[in-house]
Amino acid sequence: MRYWIALLFCFAICTFTIAQNDFTTGFERNNNTTPTYFEAIEFYEKLAKAFPKQLQVKPTGMTDAGYPLHVAVLSKDGDFDPASIRKKGKLVLFVNNAIHPGEPCGVDATMLLYRDFLQQKLSQNLLDKVVIVAIPYYNIGGGLNRGAYSRANQLGPEAYGFRGNAKNLDLNRDFIKADSRNAQTFNQIYAKWQPDVFIDNHTSNGADYTYTMTLIAGQKDKLDPNLAAFMEKDLLPSMYAGMAKSGWEMTPYVNSFGEGGPDRGISGFLDLPRFGSGYAALHNAVPFICEAHMLKPYKDRVMSTYTFMNLMMGFMSENAQKIKDTRAKAIENSRTKKTFDLNWRLDRNVKDSIIFKGYEAKTKPSDISGQNRLYYDHNATYEKYIPFYNTYNATLSVEKPIAYLIPQGYTDVLDRLRWNGVQMQQLTQDIDLELEMYYIQDYQTGNRPYEGHYLHSDVKLDKKMMSWKYRKGDYVVYANQIANRYIVETLEPQGVDSYFAWNFFDAILQQKEHFSSYVFEDLAAAYLKEHPELQKQLDEKRATDAEFAKSGRAQLDFVYRNSPYYEKTYNLYPIGRMVKEVALPLK
Repeated sequence: MRYWIALLFCFAICTFTIAQNDFTTGFERNNNTTPTYFEAIEFYEKLAKAFPKQLQVKPTGMTDAGYPLHVAVLSKDGDFDPASIRKKGKLVLFVNNAIHPGEPCGVDATMLLYRDFLQQKLSQNLLDKVVIVAIPYYNIGGGLNRGAYSRANQLGPEAYGFRGNAKNLDLNRDFIKADSRNAQTFNQIYAKWQPDVFIDNHTSNGADYTYTMTLIAGQKDKLDPNLAAFMEKDLLPSMYAGMAKSGWEMTPYVNSFGEGGPDRGISGFLDLPRFGSGYAALHNAVPFICEAHMLKPYKDRVMSTYTFMNLMMGFMSENAQKIKDTRAKAIENSRTKKTFDLNWRLDRNVKDSIIFKGYEAKTKPSDISGQNRLYYDHNATYEKYIPFYNTYNATLSVEKPIAYLIPQGYTDVLDRLRWNGVQMQQLTQDIDLELEMYYIQDYQTGNRPYEGHYLHSDVKLDKKMMSWKYRKGDYVVYANQIANRYIVETLEPQGVDSYFAWNFFDAILQQKEHFSSYVFEDLAAAYLKEHPELQKQLDEKRATDAEFAKSGRAQLDFVYRNSPYYEKTYNLYPIGRMVKEVALPLK
């Protein structure tokens, strides 16, 4: 009897152990499925329990969905401290998954990649010089909003998440404004790890063609020149060749240029700082967005994403020293250079040619409307050179100041700077300073909301040297640090993704005080007598502007705006630019 009890006990223990060490994923059981958020995190936690010396999985801050953002760190020697890892000369690959949970290829691919490294199905030698930091599931709220219909133009998986997060924000537009707790947490995680290479995994939209994987590389004309040259000359050729050799021939992201199909030409994507790759460029990483094609089988999309990440590990391992040296130059360049670009425009006069394998775009009568509709004929493939427009010219540049002075009341701005590793100091006493200040002279604002904001653009400034008082506790940000690019592109109001553009300073655009005409009449008359030069300007304007001459209120307002009664803070951008070296009282 005891024998049978012991045998049953041993059988139960063995069965439990096998179950505990079974790391087969749901995708492998049914390759048209993807895990829920809970299933993905459970998988990583189970993996970390089995391999605690190489994998750390930790909740690292909250999201809008009320669940924490997890970070999974795969480190061969069990060192999970970014500072220590850097001291050892290792590189960091940062992978972000499920920013759009309806595009979950990276979720499954990264689960497989981590498991295969840990079970030594992939060469652990790649982990000698590289640590992988992954966010297994970024948009948790979107992942919880699970269904099968929100991406009507996508083939599988059977069920998936929704693009918007728990606040219905597109997190791939939120990296700078950080309206979501997801992005606020992400900013801090990213600044902590300061990765060398960043990969954000997506699924494409748009045209149909033969490729399973398309790639958005960081826009070369926006990247630091050192990183851009390395990416174009070394990294991209290696990745394209490696993907082709592995059976996943790749093309640049198919961003169609003008009317018609891809054969008319494609253009490089302008990855502004609001996007993941543009945000990573601010921090001098080499960024990539993998865009697996929506109409290819889900299994193929996952495996091509898996292959890309594995090849990237191989490239980073083989070129570790060159990557470190190149990135060090880029960081030092950002710290010391004087001029920064803020806006860019595609140069339609410059193009390359690339081989493209596509399907002919044709038309046929619509079953719905009877009108001609577009379709891609899979029986009519082609392989030919197509135009590739990938040159962007800077349309606006600015010379950085010695320092920016920021009133302490702008906590939303200060928080975001802090989350991104910006070094700041505080004044220990009130001080009057001669600074370069901006008045917002003009700007355009969208007439429809965009991601919860009415974005400003085409900002015109009136730049003035003037004395301005900053108070004890106000902040000083010196522009001599590795975060310089983030600092300049967010604090200069003309920047396409500046904090001003995203409405953080809209209160300055509203006049707070006004005048009653019957009261100001006497004050204005007295002021004109004391200032005949202003009387002369008023007379000249009356003589040349008939409408102005007819309006008593307009003439009073003219005097008001040119008198001490007019508020100096109206349209005054509150962040001062220190352009002359001054000793400041600082903590």
